[in-house]
Amino acid sequence: MDSLMQQIIDEIKKNIKGKDEVIAQVLCAMLAGGHVLLEDIPGVGKTTLAVSVSEAMSLTYKRVQFTPDVMPSDITGFSMFNPQSREFEYHSGAAMCNLLLADEINRTSPKTQSALLEIMEEGKVTVDGKTHFIPKPFFVIATQNPFGSAGTQRLPESQLDRFMIRLSVGYPSHDSSIDILKSDNPFNKIQAVIDTERFTAIQETVAGLHVDDAVYDFIVNLAEASRNNEYIGLGISPRGTKALLRMSKAYAYMQGKDYVGMEDVVANLVPVLSHRIVLNSKAKAKDIDVLSLLRTMQNEVRVAKISF
Repeated sequence: MDSLMQQIIDEIKKNIKGKDEVIAQVLCAMLAGGHVLLEDIPGVGKTTLAVSVSEAMSLTYKRVQFTPDVMPSDITGFSMFNPQSREFEYHSGAAMCNLLLADEINRTSPKTQSALLEIMEEGKVTVDGKTHFIPKPFFVIATQNPFGSAGTQRLPESQLDRFMIRLSVGYPSHDSSIDILKSDNPFNKIQAVIDTERFTAIQETVAGLHVDDAVYDFIVNLAEASRNNEYIGLGISPRGTKALLRMSKAYAYMQGKDYVGMEDVVANLVPVLSHRIVLNSKAKAKDIDVLSLLRTMQNEVRVAKISF
């Protein structure tokens, strides 16, 4: 593990017990310049995770609790007439930050979801014909309750595809649960380990990691296999292959490597691809799930050996 990334993880662990792998995956996505979707039940620490990440990485942080009455302007900002200057002035929305926690994103209207989608993709907002750029770096950590929860609206596939990874925090282990109960202060002070300028420089290093042609071939073969699979109605898009490559680079960097190996790609198949694949009725009739299909495709795709 890269020593600086380990320091960040150690700080976040002060408030998030027993979830080292989840923390590492969130950091990988941020190193890759991607957004994170946390799909889980309430009360398992999703908000605490986002706050702790922002503090450890010196990121400006804002949180929006999405409800049906949240408007797009709450996210993008709006113009208001100033009678003194006799001009319309821009008032920034929640997205004007480095890390935006979109809490329960599937409880708001499709119109507001679309407004956030544009910001995630383009890194800017347009209000009354004027463009305002979002601070860099910019990340969205969105949470959503399971689709069976009351009052939720399923995110469209086009928006799911904008999230680099989908994770589940899950319940803590028995020992971690005891540690949480024993803690007098559940919100410990997090020390800033890195500033945004240095983090941006590391992102550039991650983007420049060496990738062998066989790794490119492996990723494309996986995508093509998903598009031709008899149980898959919607396969992996080109955006999905780019996300897998970027996430693999970040994962390799976290391991202290300066190149991407096949094992780095395999380690990220589930968090990057599971929410991008839509099964058809044939798969549902045979009770086939996405995870089993990913394992099958991984084993079936033939890959040339890499030599560095």
